[in-house]
Amino acid sequence: MEKIKIDTNAFVYPMPMVIVGTVVQGRANFMAVGWVARVNFKPPMIAVALGPHYTNRGIDEQGTFSVNIPDVELVEKTDYCGLVSGNKIDKSRIFESFYGELKGAPLIKECPLCMACKVHDVVKLPSNSLYIAEIIEVYTEERYLTAGKPDVKKINPFTLTMPDNNYWAVGNNVGKAWDIGKKLKKNQP
Repeated sequence: MEKIKIDTNAFVYPMPMVIVGTVVQGRANFMAVGWVARVNFKPPMIAVALGPHYTNRGIDEQGTFSVNIPDVELVEKTDYCGLVSGNKIDKSRIFESFYGELKGAPLIKECPLCMACKVHDVVKLPSNSLYIAEIIEVYTEERYLTAGKPDVKKINPFTLTMPDNNYWAVGNNVGKAWDIGKKLKKNQP
């Protein structure tokens, strides 16, 4: 089949949906974010790309933020956090918050997995700020673990695709990473 050229905003690969939390003007604020990725092994680091939002003000002032992984039951509240600005709407009571050692990083009790992060660096991009942060603390519940590790099926997160702007539940396991390709590797000269 012949390849055809289309719009450059065709990044349809699913992005994990998270809720970023920070303290702005003395109260918790939450924002739905799809542009997030792990970026370093030791120490564990995560990157979050944000356009010019009210949330940025809190992250810049506090030097901390949280990354909360909602399950599919929280899709409506998560979407709401992306529809309204904390500059106009008090989003501090949408969830039940708690704090670990980083007092500027409100964590969400309803989320299966919560990470408190300390800003390491901020990269200014043409339309976004890329916040790179060290994961300082992680909170979950026993029911979301298998063999002491977070279990994606038990957490039941959802993803975002763009430019169609849809949420998707996580699908089935298709193979073990760094293992499924061993047969092919073994047969190479």
